[in-house]
Amino acid sequence: MRILTVPNVLSMLRLAGVPVFLWLALLPLLGRDNQDLWAVLVLALSGITDYLDGYLARRLDQVSDLGRILDPAADRLYTAATLVALTLRDLIPVWLVIALVARDAVMAAGVVLVRRKGFEPLQVSFVGKSATFCLMIGFPLVLLGSTVFPGAWVSHAVGWGAVLWGSSLYFVALLFYFRQIAGLVPAPGQVAGGRSAPRP
Repeated sequence: MRILTVPNVLSMLRLAGVPVFLWLALLPLLGRDNQDLWAVLVLALSGITDYLDGYLARRLDQVSDLGRILDPAADRLYTAATLVALTLRDLIPVWLVIALVARDAVMAAGVVLVRRKGFEPLQVSFVGKSATFCLMIGFPLVLLGSTVFPGAWVSHAVGWGAVLWGSSLYFVALLFYFRQIAGLVPAPGQVAGGRSAPRP
């Protein structure tokens, strides 16, 4: 299995940026100077590398099983870190966090089911990537909207629009995920090809 490929290294760098972002975003709660602009910069870089690792994996023919794990893992960790930071700073409501976490819990259960059946990891859908993109754009804008600068209210409004749209797509992607699972795992009493399993 190829490990040190260019896309995988980019994904590893993205993962390394998660605690950096979380520390920067939570500095105001620690009585330190606000560093939200730097926190947003880390998120922006994660978004750029998210695009690059997928593009380069296809372009350089370096798609790997590790990459299929690292890429969505980095997406989930950045989303989780952002939710934690914005919730602790009272910038987003708890109900939104609960909804997104519940959705990811269902996704995780699906992953366990697929692996137990011996299937390969499911492909990340375009809708799911679009949802993540909207959230990764929306949350930083909401964070910027909490700072004091002339266009803060615009950032806040646009950010919330992206967050709500991304959250909607997030749940639509869940339906596509269920369709993939349904196509892989036969229903009880069925085997591949739709035929009934033989009775003992």
